[in-house]
Amino acid sequence: MKKVAANIKRLRELKGITRESMAAELDLSLSGYSKIERGESEISISKLFKISEILEVEVPKILNFDVSKVFNISNNNLVQGDGADEPHFHNQVLTHTEKYIAMLEEENARLKALLKRPT
Repeated sequence: MKKVAANIKRLRELKGITRESMAAELDLSLSGYSKIERGESEISISKLFKISEILEVEVPKILNFDVSKVFNISNNNLVQGDGADEPHFHNQVLTHTEKYIAMLEEENARLKALLKRPT
């Protein structure tokens, strides 16, 4: 739970969202929200989904967030952490992008084939 709480805090900070704003969006007091970020309060599934909406990230990103893999645009460098190096990050993005493009091309071909079928 502490890891998830720390991930929420890091993502919130990276997005430039204040604790006050998060608390208001979640209909919590600032103290109640702060307990979530410190890992002192259990997070319900519905609250976790609401947090993911506010932070504009998917729930798995919150659960498995790795700050060493994040590009910090305002500083034009990678956020420092174990194994944080720009070429590694770039290669991961490139590999992921290529796989995603291939997947979309396959889906596009599948959908075109469906459209050509007689009804």
